[in-house]
Amino acid sequence: MRSKAIDFQEVLGITALDKRLEVLRTLHRSGSISEAARATGVSYKAAWQALETLSNLAGAPLVAKAVGGAGGGGAKLTHEGVQVLAAADRLHGARQQALAELQREASASGLNWQGLASVGLRTSMRNQLPCTVSAIECSQGMGQVWLSLPDGQTLVSRITLESVELLGLTPGLQVLALFKATAVTVAPTIVAMGEVNVLQGKVQRKGAGAAGVEVSVQLAPGLSVVGFANRSAPVKLRQAVMVAIEQTALVIGLAA
Repeated sequence: MRSKAIDFQEVLGITALDKRLEVLRTLHRSGSISEAARATGVSYKAAWQALETLSNLAGAPLVAKAVGGAGGGGAKLTHEGVQVLAAADRLHGARQQALAELQREASASGLNWQGLASVGLRTSMRNQLPCTVSAIECSQGMGQVWLSLPDGQTLVSRITLESVELLGLTPGLQVLALFKATAVTVAPTIVAMGEVNVLQGKVQRKGAGAAGVEVSVQLAPGLSVVGFANRSAPVKLRQAVMVAIEQTALVIGLAA
């Protein structure tokens, strides 16, 4: 039977420099999932999560069934897994060349080329903010990641340790903070409680929305957040407001 075509666009996404692909590549060399986990600096659980996610995205199994117990065992890539690695190498080479050209052109014009590298990202999340990882704290199987926004304000994202490992998060890394507009509450005053992010800005646009009054809040020139205000407590244009986003609603994405 002819195998299903691999969805390279989904499995490789925006960048071929992905910790998940490192796990796949190291497994190809070592023949061991536990060794691939050690070599890439992630847990055995995170390595399995990476392989399962890549297979889901590719639409085909990339790893042959492992033989062994919880500590690992022999494993090898399927034909489709080898194809994905070859495609990743080609994509990485082309991408690096394109980004080098973008960097030269954007530097000459003063644009933020690192932000431009993420323009091709497709997601239903309307809020996509460039940030820099400032600190990471891990405990009880979860990680809290502090993100510094360009205007000096801070967001915190609460994600699993496996996600921290697979994204390769470290202080100083440039990332994207992603969250849905429906996860954002806008009000004149908000009291920060528990694991809730609170930012400050001014209303720059508003209109009717299914979840309430849709409001665009400017945090700084060129930096805004879209959320919803309660119809019973309307906000006005250019009014100073606060926005609240729960830590667990904030997703971290790699820009490049």
